[in-house]
Amino acid sequence: MGKLLVPLSSLLSGVGLLVVGVGLLFSVVGLRAGLADFSGLTLGLVMSAYFAGFVLGTYVCPMVIRRVGHIRAFAAMASVASTMPILHALWIDPWFWGLLRLITGVCLVGLYMVVESWLNTVAPNDQRGKVFAAYMSVNFVALALGQWLILVGDRLGFVPFAMVSVMFSFALLPITLTPVEEPEPVEAPSLSLRNLYDASPLGTAAAFASGLLNGTFFGMGALYAQGVGFSDAGVAAFMAATILGGAIFQWPVGHYSDRHDRRVVLFWVCIGAAALAAASLLLLSLPHWALMTLGLFYGGLVFTVYGLGVAHVNDVIDSSRLLEFTGGLLLVHGAGAALGPTLGGLVMDQFGAASLMPFFGVVLAVLAVYTLKRMKAAPPVPEDAKADYVVMGGGSQAVLQMDPRSAIESVDVADGQPVR
Repeated sequence: MGKLLVPLSSLLSGVGLLVVGVGLLFSVVGLRAGLADFSGLTLGLVMSAYFAGFVLGTYVCPMVIRRVGHIRAFAAMASVASTMPILHALWIDPWFWGLLRLITGVCLVGLYMVVESWLNTVAPNDQRGKVFAAYMSVNFVALALGQWLILVGDRLGFVPFAMVSVMFSFALLPITLTPVEEPEPVEAPSLSLRNLYDASPLGTAAAFASGLLNGTFFGMGALYAQGVGFSDAGVAAFMAATILGGAIFQWPVGHYSDRHDRRVVLFWVCIGAAALAAASLLLLSLPHWALMTLGLFYGGLVFTVYGLGVAHVNDVIDSSRLLEFTGGLLLVHGAGAALGPTLGGLVMDQFGAASLMPFFGVVLAVLAVYTLKRMKAAPPVPEDAKADYVVMGGGSQAVLQMDPRSAIESVDVADGQPVR
């Protein structure tokens, strides 16, 4: 394990700095767009462009990496990604920003692919689960920390965008100076979404709804908090509390789902999160700490939806197709994230900033109803045939190889068994 300490800590610290910058850029763009009087729909389209770029990069970046190699591809994409925040500050225009967000999404998924491929190379098989857990923990904590950097400097000017660029640039140092072997070539996903839906309609729906919810939260959450009267510090606290709630609650909720019908757990998670989202309207007249507390518990529930969906799919598929199907779920999640900010912005334009949380409640209620329908359509998975829940989040196809479930056998789907 000692040999792993230097390369592993270097890669994780680099990822941490990169994700801090990503988290800060989401909030800065949202707040700055609000000050520039972007409509909710306009900002939603700008934010959706990032997630569209993320999905596009899932197909484009593997070709680039195979053509020029991991190191050259990493250097090129890092250089472009570091330039994008500065360009945001030079010209505040929604069309220009949308293009920048699209390019940023493509570059960042490429950077994630390279780093996650290196992590896979560094981590031995018997340590993959620990490396995966550390990687996900770094992502959540870094996203939360990034929210607080909006308090540094003047959010009306150049400083916040420059700080994002600095974070992206500093992230390259520990990564590029770490000696690591050249990883295996990165492959683009090839799964038919129809096959994925046929294998598990509920898992596919959960992945899409999770992307819709989380993409909208990251894209529009800062504008929502600003719109309901939060100060800059309040915006940072609300965003960070919701993200940290997702990090804290995933393990207990997931562990509970390992011992019970995962569909029942998903149903009650959706009902609980929808109730909290609806209750946000009642808390607007109270001190802001009440809404931040609600955000903590809301995040704690809603950030488990994707992991529950992935775990449910792993319960019912053939183990030989584990990476293929979980890669498909990641794409479905990305598609939901690309659509979410646009829908959320449209709702905020029609009904005001405070309507964003009730919009989340409606999405969760629809997923709860669909979960109930699927529960009636098929029996539960036997407990001894279930895969373990693993904390999940965004990333590239490469991170799925670190999922510890890929090293164990899951239940095979017999011919004619009802889909779930």
